[in-house]
Amino acid sequence: MLWSELYRPKGCDDIIGQDEVVRHLTAFADSGSVPHMLISGPHGTGKTAAVECLAKRLYGENWEANTTVLSAADLLGRGKSALETDERFSMVYRKDRSLIVNFKQIVKWYASMRPLDADFKLMVFEDAEGLTFEAQQALRRTMERYSATCRFIFVTVRPSAIIPAIASRCLPLFFAPLDDGVVRARLKEILAAEGAALPAEDLELIVCTAQGDLRRAIMYLQIAAGSEKDFDLAEVSRSETSNVATSAFDALRDGNFDAARRIAESLMIEYGLSAREVVHELRQVARREYNHPALAIALADADHRLCQNANDFVQINALLARIAREVFSEESTATL
Repeated sequence: MLWSELYRPKGCDDIIGQDEVVRHLTAFADSGSVPHMLISGPHGTGKTAAVECLAKRLYGENWEANTTVLSAADLLGRGKSALETDERFSMVYRKDRSLIVNFKQIVKWYASMRPLDADFKLMVFEDAEGLTFEAQQALRRTMERYSATCRFIFVTVRPSAIIPAIASRCLPLFFAPLDDGVVRARLKEILAAEGAALPAEDLELIVCTAQGDLRRAIMYLQIAAGSEKDFDLAEVSRSETSNVATSAFDALRDGNFDAARRIAESLMIEYGLSAREVVHELRQVARREYNHPALAIALADADHRLCQNANDFVQINALLARIAREVFSEESTATL
């Protein structure tokens, strides 16, 4: 069994590194008063686990009956054919209607279900950045109609993708990347529970590479603990997204800005990365293959702007244009 699932938080008290957010969620559950929420933050920081723990604390044994979890990818990302073959939606899906009409009907159907021994139920949208503008407009009207018996929770790595009409109706909660000390302590607890050992240098490398993503850190830890030969973290952590980011740099170096822009946007649209995660992937490539001070400054500036909830696509395109101008122009190439 995956350690990331085995050691998944079972209750609010088990969530680490997010004390302020957990305090709010615990207060909501104990008071029985839960607002609509927009929960955002990088991957592996506990967003989905926290929603599950909230539901368990709020509803007890009936938490699954009173919690509907829908993925934007399941509803919209795979087209009508996927909805047609999904047993969960067979009672509502209509073949002669468009994708967006079927989406509206599915959401309304789940939202209209009466909660079990509770005043309201929870409807959770995972990967909410995948909801199209039309889908979010439909959700706005559904939220108004069923707000008395249903609370809507949007979980996303990219809060700027949520339209103001929905975001303004939700309490924003941000899950920050976990501190290295928190990640390190949790990994040591897991090693002790598993009766496993790992050299201190390997543990530190895992903590550093995870960049506050506890799920990724636990995955690397399990691979390292089960490896029969020397653990090569660089090889394990070299992901497909890293290769895509490398190709974006290659396009910029060849003077093909449009190709670089499409590649970077594919990381957000097809791979589901947030803009800050795209910047992180680009930074990893820059550290490995390039040596240019203007590149480091451009990446840092983009990351800072994205912390202020700036538009993701605009900032990534601006970053690529700046890199093309300041790093890969004829005058700059000589310093690489």
